[in-house]
Amino acid sequence: MGWIHNANLKVAQSPIGRYFRLEGSGHPKERKGSYFFTEIRAGLATFFAMAYIISVNASITSQSGGTCVCPIDSPDLCDSDPEYLLCLQEVNRDLVTATAAISALTSFCMGLFANLPIALAPGMGLNAYFAFTVVGYHGSGMVPYEVALTAVFVEGWVFVGLTILGIRQWLARAIPASIKLATGVGIGLYLTIIGLTYDAGIGLIRGAQATPLELAGCEQQYFDENGLCPNAYKMRNPTLWIGIFCGGFFTVMLMMYRVKGAIIAGILLVSIISWPRTSSVTYFPHTELGDSMFDFFKKVVTFHPIQRILAVQRWNISGHGKQFFLAWITFLYVDILDATGTLYSMARFAGVIDERTQDFENSSIAYSVDAIGISIGSLMGSPPVTAYIESGAGISEGGKTGLTAMVSGVAFFIAIFFAPIFASIPPWATGPTLVIVGSLMAGAAKDINWRYMGDAIPAFLTIAVMPFTYSIAYGLIAGIISYMVINTLVFIIEKASGGRIVPPNKEEKEPWTWRIPGGFLPPWMQRAIRGKKDFWREDPASEGVEETADRKSEASSGNRAVDEKGHLPMIEDKHPEKIA
Repeated sequence: MGWIHNANLKVAQSPIGRYFRLEGSGHPKERKGSYFFTEIRAGLATFFAMAYIISVNASITSQSGGTCVCPIDSPDLCDSDPEYLLCLQEVNRDLVTATAAISALTSFCMGLFANLPIALAPGMGLNAYFAFTVVGYHGSGMVPYEVALTAVFVEGWVFVGLTILGIRQWLARAIPASIKLATGVGIGLYLTIIGLTYDAGIGLIRGAQATPLELAGCEQQYFDENGLCPNAYKMRNPTLWIGIFCGGFFTVMLMMYRVKGAIIAGILLVSIISWPRTSSVTYFPHTELGDSMFDFFKKVVTFHPIQRILAVQRWNISGHGKQFFLAWITFLYVDILDATGTLYSMARFAGVIDERTQDFENSSIAYSVDAIGISIGSLMGSPPVTAYIESGAGISEGGKTGLTAMVSGVAFFIAIFFAPIFASIPPWATGPTLVIVGSLMAGAAKDINWRYMGDAIPAFLTIAVMPFTYSIAYGLIAGIISYMVINTLVFIIEKASGGRIVPPNKEEKEPWTWRIPGGFLPPWMQRAIRGKKDFWREDPASEGVEETADRKSEASSGNRAVDEKGHLPMIEDKHPEKIA
């Protein structure tokens, strides 16, 4: 394999190697252990770890109905309207193209401009909130699809401003640790419920009358006049069992043995079983809708242009002001937690964190790529884009530079031309994925401070309210307000009593401060204030990451972070690490 070593060395010594700081490039901050062919392999590992998002995001987001119009007087929200369902299929196909395209663009730009091995795509959890709460199932939510995309577009540019001023970093650290951790857990349970329902999952549960939910699992034709599943037909749907065993247990076993691409393998297995039209679990029944889906599927390799959801923002938000603001502020807050937490944990895993300032190399550029990607994605009809913790799969393969993310971006670009395949993935193939993702996200619950009720109760309310109300926003509101009320009352009582009346275990409360190590202002602004003329360039000594023992220490702690589902002690991340 000497030729590989020679090729790696030759690339490292080229301008490309110096730009990306490959080992052997001679750059003062070259990244030890970074080699050209290793970066390519790592980029492919990242792509296969997160390729599931192409079909899953399209499946979830299309449940909003997109630009399809369901009549207000429809008794079942157009579930039995063939014309509406055909329109919905077009939206799903558009979203497959949009998801692959925006993932390709943002991942490539993250690698090229920020030189970080971190891939981006529409965020899990945020897409569910977008589809089922903001727009609502088949357009039954707070605002129309077009207005929701406007909120996402505005949020992206607000992010750019927050990044330039350094406020984004401050907001992420100012939120109490218990709420950050609980947010990821609550979103995990939220995704789990979606994965267990019919429209975007395996169909194990369904809304009931005597109870909020009940066991289901019967085929559609056996529902009674109330839309309930009779006891005699429960758990008799063959697609349910295909999803459970081939999409669920099979995927879990692959993940347990650290098989790369485990989730996409499970999704593909269920899909392949469901594609033959002669099968009892076929995704292409002999109906008008099934014929249309099968005709598109037979194209296999084609480019499907975005037709129904491209640049459909509606700027006249009169009549939706309050709902627009609620959606916008929730997208903003969850994105701050999500993308910031993921970027920090992945940067730590890659060994590019400055322990003094808790900042990482090219952080402002990385945040800006993420923020601009959000706005561009909304023009394609997509929910907010965010960094993915699945990037850990590529980093653990040896990816340390932006070449890893660029390779992932190229792979997503190629996937655009396989839209017929990704658009034909049935919901019982992606449902188990949502449950598995939810279970991994729930692992953060162990790090919540359950010993002190001032931290535990707000965290629990955040976790519980999200899935029970089908809304991330309401969970966040419940957690933040309860935290403020409980801890403010404790503070007032302590001050009023001269420090004599305090909770017996107050010393177990997690510390909270709004101060950021290294200062409030971003590094570039601090350099400009000092009078540095080329303030956009890093100080060679005071910033960046040491290339000696410090880096080993950081990489070691990064491995710990990913093992803990990808979050730092004070920053929670809702995207799970799946396979290393």
